[in-house]
Formats: sequence, C-alpha cells, structure tokens
Amino acid sequence: MTRATLQRWFDDKGWPALLIGLPYLWLIVFFLLPFLVVVVMSVATKTPTAPPFSLGGEHPWISLDTYARILTDGLYLRAFLTSLVNAAIATFFCLLIGYPMALGLTRVSHSWRNILLMLVILPFWTSFLLRVYAWMGLMGKSSWFNVMLTDAWNFLVPIDWAVRSIPMMHSNFAVILVMVYTYLPFMILPLYASLERLDPTLDEAAMDLGSRPARVFLDVTLPQSIPGIIAGGMLVFIPAAGELVIPTLVGDAGSPMIGRLISDEFSQARDWPMAAAIAVALLVLMVGPTMIYSRYQAKAEGST
Repeated sequence: MTRATLQRWFDDKGWPALLIGLPYLWLIVFFLLPFLVVVVMSVATKTPTAPPFSLGGEHPWISLDTYARILTDGLYLRAFLTSLVNAAIATFFCLLIGYPMALGLTRVSHSWRNILLMLVILPFWTSFLLRVYAWMGLMGKSSWFNVMLTDAWNFLVPIDWAVRSIPMMHSNFAVILVMVYTYLPFMILPLYASLERLDPTLDEAAMDLGSRPARVFLDVTLPQSIPGIIAGGMLVFIPAAGELVIPTLVGDAGSPMIGRLISDEFSQARDWPMAAAIAVALLVLMVGPTMIYSRYQAKAEGST
C-alpha cells in the first residue's frame, strides 16, 4: 500500500474509524480485559500462595465451588438480598424527592434554573468521604440532629416510650439515608433532562379541555417522563447495590451489603476466587435492569 493510498484511506475512512474505535479500545483495555481476569479468577481454586488462587496443577482447571457456595450459603444470599432491598428503597426515595425537584427546575425562569442546577451538583465539589463523615457526625447520639429528633419523638409519644437518643448509626436506616443523600443528584439530572424536553403546550391543552392539574400530571407529564425515571433509577440503583464505603462506615456489620462482603473476601479472608465470583454474580444481576432499559429505550425511539 503506497503512501498516497494510505493517505486517501485516512482522509475517507481512517480518521472517523480511529475516532470511533478509541472508545471501544478504552472499553476493551479497562473493562473487558479486567472483567475477563475476574471471571477466570472466579473459577480458580483458593491457595496459600501469592496470588492466593491457582488454575491447574494439583487443582482442577475450572472449579464452580464458589458459585455453588453463593447459591447455598445463607451469608451470601442475605448479603445479596440486603443490597437489593436497600438499593431499591434508596432508589424509591430518590425518585420521591427528586421528581418534584426536577419538575420544579423546568418551571422556573432560566436565571433561577442555572442557580438551582448548580446547587444540585454542588455536593460533587466536596469529597465523598467527607460527606459521609459529616452524616456520621449528624447521626451520632450527642449530635444536634439526633437531639432534635429525640426531643420531637419524646414530645409526640407517651412518656413510657421516651428515649434518651434515637439509635441511627450502624443500621440499614443509616445506609439508606446516606445513599439517598449521595445519589439524589443522579436521579434529578436525568429527570430534569427528560422533563425539560416536554412540550408545555400539551399541559395547557389538557387544562383547557377541563382536566385538573393532578389529572394533567398523571395523564400527560408522568407518562412522557418514564424514560427519565428509568434512567435515573438505573443510575441510582446500580451503584447503590454495589456500594462499599457507605455500608462500611455507617452500616451494620451483622447485615453486610454485597460490596462490603467482596472487600472482606479480598482483604481479610484472602479468598480471591470467592470475591471474584460474588462480583461476577452481582454484575449479572445488574445486567438485567440494563437490558430492560435498553429494550424499552429502543422501543420508545422506534415508536417516535
């Protein structure tokens, strides 16, 4: 191939192909290859060597004992269930809080909209760990937040039910509360992007035809914002299900989430095949919602 031919190819197809191929190369190097390493590790056998797993030799090339333990050991099943339930509850409350906020962003003037959007993303300017530590301080027994809630509880209930402080730390309540605070912007932004594209004249037309505001919302606004709800739900549910830092700092050690269990298997138990198998199983669980969203999105785009 001559230099002129190569130059023509680059001018016609080469540069576009290169620009398109770079993201795929990035995914192959930094996602696919590490994932394959984790999959291979999950079917290996735990050994006292370094690294602490082996393929072949005195051990079988492929061992599915780790996956069998996931399906039979109550510890792993409870961890998966706890992770999915906590992530689902956090996603629900993020939607409950985030939808009115996103809808409000679309109804204010553009000058206020920019300010409010900046306030939504403002927590990202602060260290994630620092925000979790701040919540740990707020939920402590002697914090003003806990004292205020305790006084409100004691005021509302009979004197026999009075408590000195409300136990919040090291519980699933604390995990869900901090996850809702942490992932709320991930729900608001996709919802805002979906709601902002809606035609406001449809709401006006429905009200002109006699519909009440609540009926307009249920019949016109809500159905059109379902793609944003699904996108926001996925952006919250998927990372929340595999969360490590929040359950470790504010969660109950007796009821661990799956992210903490993976970390413990890697660092403390030194059972890398088991940790890898849990990670693969979690990924398979998360692929299901992703495929459902992709199918729904493709169907929605095909109908437009």
